[in-house]
Amino acid sequence: MTPSSPALPAPTAATARAALAAACGAGFLWGTGALVVNVLIERHGFTPENISFWRFVVGAVVLLAVFGRRGLWAAVRPLWARVLGAGTCMAAYVLLWFLGIERIGAAIPTLIALCLPPVLVTLVALLRGQERLDATLVAILAAALAGTVMIVARHGGGAGPVAAGDFWVGVACSVGSAVLYAGFTLVSGGLSQRLGAGPATTCLTVVAAAVMGLSGLFRPLAWPVEVAPEAWFLYLGVVTAALALLAFSWGAARISPTALTVATLVEPLTAVLLAALLLGQPLGALQWAGGGLLMIAIAGLGRRVAAASPGDPR
Repeated sequence: MTPSSPALPAPTAATARAALAAACGAGFLWGTGALVVNVLIERHGFTPENISFWRFVVGAVVLLAVFGRRGLWAAVRPLWARVLGAGTCMAAYVLLWFLGIERIGAAIPTLIALCLPPVLVTLVALLRGQERLDATLVAILAAALAGTVMIVARHGGGAGPVAAGDFWVGVACSVGSAVLYAGFTLVSGGLSQRLGAGPATTCLTVVAAAVMGLSGLFRPLAWPVEVAPEAWFLYLGVVTAALALLAFSWGAARISPTALTVATLVEPLTAVLLAALLLGQPLGALQWAGGGLLMIAIAGLGRRVAAASPGDPR
């Protein structure tokens, strides 16, 4: 560990709760982005790859303006392989998720991409000794995943009849997305501890923008020429990339990977609530019940992370 980037001390209960709130905030902002992406695709005809590329580019520019100092690159140099790998994972899990949706509709890829990572991350955390297996942890995971399934199932959408080959390719892309997101979550906390949340987020977003730019070899990447989509692109970059990823990184350095992945499950709940509020798509009883289950799980998670942290020395 470099002298300029010492590990953070063990968080107090208050800090752990704040970190959990930051992770929930990241999920909330990503949920607002889901609605914006839907508008850009359906009303303006942009491809998901194009949207993701400019989202990362705008986010990288904002983060570089704030955190891009000369000392940053010196701090990153010993960690360049880890940063490159994590940034590539960040871009690739988004791209694979979109490819899965393109082939088999949104429902199955979204459920896989959201529900598989907490399970994978928890298994790894148990093996590493970062989590303790008990009835509370099982109940939190079960409630969070069941709630997410209930939220997503109705508004997931479908792609109509799907050929068997496309179906399995879509499932494979979705599983790949989930695995990469789980891997990204497992390493992002360490990077944030070593570099700080801001510098780590900056480096990862720059790498993700460069990797996503490779999609331009297959489909053109065009900046919008109309004011409305330009504003949405800027919103995605500033809010759902720079700000949300910064909150995610800050939380990742202070809570367990399991807590991090469960907290960000507020993303689909945010998306369906905004769809109900702004697009007139009311939630069904099952979705309300799923939202309640998810909130119960996150409340239980808050108590768990606080209990696992040392008391406030004051």
